[in-house]
Amino acid sequence: MKPIKDFPQEKRSSITYLLTDIDDTITHKGRIPACAFKAMEDLDKACIKVIPITGRPAGWCDHIARMWPVKGIVGENGAFYFVYDIHTKKMIRRYFKTDQERKQDQIKLVTIKQKILQSIPECVISADQPYREADLAIDFAEDVPLLSQTDIDKIVDIFEQGGATAKVSSIHVNGWFGSYDKLAMTKIMFREVFKTDIDTIKENVIYIGDSPNDEPMFEYFPNSVGVANVLAFQDRLSFKPAWITADEGGMGFAQLAKVLVP
Repeated sequence: MKPIKDFPQEKRSSITYLLTDIDDTITHKGRIPACAFKAMEDLDKACIKVIPITGRPAGWCDHIARMWPVKGIVGENGAFYFVYDIHTKKMIRRYFKTDQERKQDQIKLVTIKQKILQSIPECVISADQPYREADLAIDFAEDVPLLSQTDIDKIVDIFEQGGATAKVSSIHVNGWFGSYDKLAMTKIMFREVFKTDIDTIKENVIYIGDSPNDEPMFEYFPNSVGVANVLAFQDRLSFKPAWITADEGGMGFAQLAKVLVP
């Protein structure tokens, strides 16, 4: 991982999209620092489209798509994208699965939830679970003391034994039924919203994240960036970001923005 300050000038001027994780990438210790929100505004004014790609729930994503300086959002690790049309004042909601499929998945996730809570009493269901439409989020660090890696791995195993996909962020283990992930829905969004095949323009895209559930994005995008706290996961990443910021979380995000928009 090379320092982001050394990102080549010719690459800086070619970036037209910035895709970003939220937790511990835009945030720092659970809050959004002013420098990170200003960075999003600066990028937007410079005509660099900012699109959060997050594990956070549909309820949060509706708010973010409406009120943040972003051009859309991919949520629940790829379960959907939301785009708010400011001209028609309508939210475009596009899901990977149908309403009926998501309802059936939620029933199956109840059984997995009960087994996880019985097996690892120290974890809890994420406080944002009531606002989710497609997955189950198990909190191991946000509102509870950080669990051991053994317990986190056990949560993943229970999801997978139940036939679900499981991904680890910096705060949650998210589980769902289906083959999608952050990258799959990002590709759909670019095709349907921006009318472009992301495979042909990925040199014009930069992605920034911090944890194992960002790995498909780190692998796919040549211009991938980790905020400094990604180092905590470097031994668990098969595909590491190409670049790294000097600072953690939202301050690292702001550092990347300064590189792109001096």
